[in-house]
Amino acid sequence: MQHRVIFHIDFDYFYAQCEELRNPELKTKPVIVCVFSDRGGDSGAVATANYQARKYGVKSGMPIKFAKRKMEELSDVVFLPTDFDYYSEISESAMSIIRTYADIFEYVGRDEAYLDVTKRTEEDFTRASHLAQQLKNALRQSIKLSSTIGVSSNKLVSKIATDFKKPDGLTVVEPDKIESFLDPLPIKVIPGIGKKSEEKFHELSLETILDLKKLDVFTLNGLFGRKTGTYIYNAARGIDESPVSPRGDPIQYSRIITLKQDTKDFESLSKDLEQICEDIQNAIVKDNLVFKSVGIQFVQEDLSNRTKSRMLKNPTSSLDELKKTALQLLKESLVDQRLLIRRLGVKVSDFSEVSGQADITNFF
Repeated sequence: MQHRVIFHIDFDYFYAQCEELRNPELKTKPVIVCVFSDRGGDSGAVATANYQARKYGVKSGMPIKFAKRKMEELSDVVFLPTDFDYYSEISESAMSIIRTYADIFEYVGRDEAYLDVTKRTEEDFTRASHLAQQLKNALRQSIKLSSTIGVSSNKLVSKIATDFKKPDGLTVVEPDKIESFLDPLPIKVIPGIGKKSEEKFHELSLETILDLKKLDVFTLNGLFGRKTGTYIYNAARGIDESPVSPRGDPIQYSRIITLKQDTKDFESLSKDLEQICEDIQNAIVKDNLVFKSVGIQFVQEDLSNRTKSRMLKNPTSSLDELKKTALQLLKESLVDQRLLIRRLGVKVSDFSEVSGQADITNFF
């Protein structure tokens, strides 16, 4: 019997982890990243919190006022506003690495993706476990990002497996272990089960997925409607046939690294820049794309940003063209560079598909 091999990857406490990357001193402190509303003061909600803050009961979606109340005894707690541009840059760098590990890659959000790795693992879950660990190591080494991966034969169970062991976890659920893995878990681990659904099950004295399996599909349809009832019935049995499917073309590919030492020396920076270009070009070629815009980015020692970009005459996927343009932009940027550079990045955008080039005559 053929089995798919599906990864679900999730970055641990992503926004707070990004802030720790930017300022390593935060790693030992409770960090709470907040979406402040336009009303000012403490109006708004928690976007995410690191695990030091979660110990005190701080959760995503919690009003900032409540979070501050829970942390009022602590002197070292840090509340920060969200910086979505920065988080997107980190995410894009990470996703460009993740997609190289996939047969099929599905972007879900800044901190989450699915990978179908059936072909490259030859349906072998031991190989899948090794591949998942290699991916986690690559993200940690390249971007200093901690991640958790769930592995199974479908998207649903892989997602549940990701939440099973956090942070920095890896849970593999082989096809013949799905039932024993799911049965003891609380019903709320099923994606899409909210508070109202949970309350209904609680009224029926159903707590675990094993309990849930006592209800037949007709009862569930009566409680939740046919579509949701059927989904819950199948989910309790670990059944999910939905494919991993690519979601649209990326607006840009980017890769940013933290330098070993702050510098503004061209020779030193150019070596790192060339390596970044190679990483990006590998992802572009894999996705059969050509680009027309090249940009570079500095994060300076005071954590401010500088960017410079250029539009090429013709679309290309050439590594030489990418390196030449990026190095030229670097040289021009360093002419008036006063501050040392802490992080260096390259991005390419304005894409079209290589296969489309040959068919352009059909348009006319």
